[in-house]
Amino acid sequence: MTLLEKYDIPAPRYTSYPTVPYWETDQMNESEWMHHVVRVFEKDRRLSLYVHLPFCEKLCTYCGCNKHITRNHAVESPYIQSVLAEWAMYQEQFPGKPVLTELHFGGGTPTFFHPDNLKQLLDGLLATVEVAEDHEFSFEAHPASTTREHLETLFSLGFRRISVGVQDVDEDILRVINRFQTVEQVQYVTDAAREIGYESVNMDLIFGLPFQKQEHIRKTMAWIQKWMPDRIAFYSYAHVPWMKNGQRAFDENDLPDTVAKRALYETGKRIWEESGYHDVGMDHFSLGKDALFQSAQSGILHRNFMGYTPFFTPLSIGLGASAIGDTFTAFAQNIKTVAAYETAVASGHLPLQRGHLLSQEDQLIRQHILNLMCRYQTSWQQEDQRDKILARLAEPIADGLVVVGPNGVKVTDIGKGFLRNICLAFDERYWGKVPTGRVFSQAV
Repeated sequence: MTLLEKYDIPAPRYTSYPTVPYWETDQMNESEWMHHVVRVFEKDRRLSLYVHLPFCEKLCTYCGCNKHITRNHAVESPYIQSVLAEWAMYQEQFPGKPVLTELHFGGGTPTFFHPDNLKQLLDGLLATVEVAEDHEFSFEAHPASTTREHLETLFSLGFRRISVGVQDVDEDILRVINRFQTVEQVQYVTDAAREIGYESVNMDLIFGLPFQKQEHIRKTMAWIQKWMPDRIAFYSYAHVPWMKNGQRAFDENDLPDTVAKRALYETGKRIWEESGYHDVGMDHFSLGKDALFQSAQSGILHRNFMGYTPFFTPLSIGLGASAIGDTFTAFAQNIKTVAAYETAVASGHLPLQRGHLLSQEDQLIRQHILNLMCRYQTSWQQEDQRDKILARLAEPIADGLVVVGPNGVKVTDIGKGFLRNICLAFDERYWGKVPTGRVFSQAV
C-alpha cells in the first residue's frame, strides 16, 4: 500500500480546534459569548473582523461555502443594515475604541454587491474604530463580477490585498462546476488591481475537480506563470455531497483517484517552486517578497477561520450569516440562513447559532495544531498526553512523515503532504468519539 492510499482517510482541515462537529453547545449563550469577547478586549484592543457576504448569482457546484443564490440585488441594502446593526451590538459592549488590524470580506461573492453598497458597509464598520498602521484588509473577488469601480472603492478605504477566485482556467472544467469566467477577466482584474496599487494579489486554485487531468493543471499553471500572483492558495477539492447538495451534480466516479489527484498537486507545486514560489503552510505558496512568506520565516504566521494570516490578533469577530468569532477561549457561529439571521438581528439580539467554550486541554491541543499548521513542528514540556500522541504517531514516524525530538515533533518534507493526518494524532475530541458516519473530506 502506498503512503497516499494509506493516509487518504477522512480528516478535518483544522481551521479550528475543536473542529465544528465537536463543539459542545448547539446554542451559544449571548451573554456568555460577550463576556469572553469583552474579557479579551480589555487586555488587548486589537481585533480581526470577518464579514460574510453570502450572495451569489449562480451556484458553483464545487463550492462548500455558505451561500445564498439570487439575482435579486435588492437584497444588498437590508443585509448591510443587518451587518451594521450586529456590529453596533459589539461596539456597545467595548470599553474603548477597537484597533482594527485585519478585515476580510468573504462569501459567497463579495463583488455581488454594488461598490456604493460596499462603501456604505465600510463607512459604518470603520466609523468608530482605529485602523492599525500595519493593517491588512482583503476581499474575495469573482473575476466575472469585479469591476474597476469595486477595486478603486475598496482601495480608497484601505484594502491592499485581493483574492481572485480562479479555480481552473479550462472552459470544460469550468462548465462542469458551473463557474463562468474567462482568462481575459482574470487578466483584467489582476492588471487593474496592480495598476491601482494593491500590494498583494492572491489566486485561489483547486486540484481534484471532476474530470480534471494533468493537461488541465499544466494549462492553468502556464497562466499562473504569466500572472505571477504574490500568493497562491492551492486547495484540495473537498467532496462532501452529504453536506453540499450542489456537489451531487457529479459523483466519485467523475473525480481523479487518490494517486491521480495527488499527482495534480505535485505538478502544480513543482512548477511553482521552479517559478520562485515558497511552500507556506498547508495548500499555500507565496513569493519571497510577500508578507505571508516573511511571517512564516520569522515564525509569526497564524491560521484562523479566514485562512493563513501574517499576524495574530487575540480577538476575531465574525459578522453576517454563518460567520464565526473566536476569542481563543470560545467560538461562536452565527445563524446560517440569511432570513433567520436578519430576523435575529432585528430582534436586538446577537444572531448566534452555536459555539464552544474551550477547556484548558482544548487550548493546549489547539496550540499544538496551530504550531504544526504554521511552523511544521511543536513541542511540549511535561505534558500528560505526550505518550498517547506519540503512540498515535507511530506509523507516521515509521513512514518518515514525522521525526521525534527530545521535547516535541517536527514534520518532514514528505510529511507536509499529510499534515491533516499528523494533526489528527493530537485531536483528543476526535479520538474520544470517532465518527461513525461521513463527517470530513478525504485528507489527500
